[in-house]
Amino acid sequence: MVCSVDQLASASGTAVLRAGGSAVDAAIATNAVLAVTAPHMCGMGGDLFALVHVDGRPPAALNASGRAGAGADPQALREAGHRTMPFKNDWASVTTPGCVDGWIALHQRYGRLPMSRILDDAIGYARNGFPASPLLAKGVKALGNPVGAEDLAAAAGPGSLVRRPGVARALSAIVDSGRVGFYQGDFGRGFLEGARGQFSVEDLAVDNAEWVDPISVRAFGHDVWTTPPNSQGYLLLLSMAIAERLDIPDGPDHPQWAHLLIEASRLAGRDRPDVLFDDADVGGLLTEGEVGARASLISRTGIQNAASPGDDGDTTYLCAIDGDGMGVSLIQSNAAGFGSGIFEPNTGIGLHNRGLGFHLTPGHPAEYQPGRRPPHTLVPVLATRPDGSLRAITGTMGGDTQPQIVLQILTRLLRHGQTAGEAIGAPRWRIGNVSGFDTWAGRGPGPTQLEPEAPATWSGLTEFGHRVENVTDRFGHAHLIAVDDQSVRSGAADPRAVVSAVSAH
Repeated sequence: MVCSVDQLASASGTAVLRAGGSAVDAAIATNAVLAVTAPHMCGMGGDLFALVHVDGRPPAALNASGRAGAGADPQALREAGHRTMPFKNDWASVTTPGCVDGWIALHQRYGRLPMSRILDDAIGYARNGFPASPLLAKGVKALGNPVGAEDLAAAAGPGSLVRRPGVARALSAIVDSGRVGFYQGDFGRGFLEGARGQFSVEDLAVDNAEWVDPISVRAFGHDVWTTPPNSQGYLLLLSMAIAERLDIPDGPDHPQWAHLLIEASRLAGRDRPDVLFDDADVGGLLTEGEVGARASLISRTGIQNAASPGDDGDTTYLCAIDGDGMGVSLIQSNAAGFGSGIFEPNTGIGLHNRGLGFHLTPGHPAEYQPGRRPPHTLVPVLATRPDGSLRAITGTMGGDTQPQIVLQILTRLLRHGQTAGEAIGAPRWRIGNVSGFDTWAGRGPGPTQLEPEAPATWSGLTEFGHRVENVTDRFGHAHLIAVDDQSVRSGAADPRAVVSAVSAH
């Protein structure tokens, strides 16, 4: 089974499974097609995080996020008047893309099929064309005409045929020569030329993929796993551990259900700017004492004056499981929409702006510095039973709101026993008011925004002190594969996605 945002990508992943590939092969194939068809959300110019479950072993975690280049100069940015990192159209916000290194590392450890077979569909769509999704067409219209993005101009409307020959060449170079073909080929040469000293040849020679120890908590009778910092995944674990202590109502329609989960999210993230940075040790935040201390600050009848998560951010999440039970939770992103808005001209690959997570405060552990990874929003998730068997694979797009969306999904699945379809399709809340990348700036509680389908009972959040806004937006593209006690798999791809067709194959 494969769940993704695009039926072309999901179909490619399941075809790889039928050809004898592993779940990792399927995940790479799915991600590669998305890198072609969804450049407004992801691509080879972005980063990747993944978790892999194999029966009888603890989950393996991969951090394939890139680092700031040798020319990173925080003082120059401060002297130019910047108090925060540039958001768009500035090489300072670009870090070395880790996606391709992530594919190669995953394939080397878990792959069964050759990379030529895995990337075949993606190369075909890039070379021969694919129909533009509604969201791609809308994004291209707002993008303008940056150098290197000429191929995307064909996405004039939904269904328009788009060809990306430069991306096809880059994918073929990976098949022929691995990471060298990408990072030292057409893409790497154009990247260094455009960077004008911001990056060096040595920067591109560094492998960005690193196998790391996953982190976990026990919540609702399951072990929930994610990647450690520089990922913000610890926020999900901490909010789940807090939520379990709060005697959540049995019915998710109860306003106190939403209230307590919102407060758990706020109390988990109130000190994120200080504690999230490259290689940060967040183990102390997940101890019984710290979880209990934060839970004790939550009132069942009122809100805390803590900072609030935002929602924006463009990312793609996918999950896959094969016949042997290998499960993959993979999340890959440009950061914000088309990322930095800068495109490598030889291949037309857009470059992410993940460097926006750095700080410009002198001496801050996440200060913009050469060779350093920025704080990251990406949160891949697995849940296992106490015996180590796989229970769920899930994740979502959504910038800083990823932990709160997954918190709602997993609470519905693990606490209330909902099906995959019910947990993904159920209405969501989010805490709005700020950008999805500057969430924890001490503004105090923002408005609590409710999806159009939210139960009328959630209007009762006002009685707890929440400033409720009913909005027309829907929050996140989340996907979920659940495995029941008899090993039956059920998958749900988020119907919120504005694409040609959402698909769980």
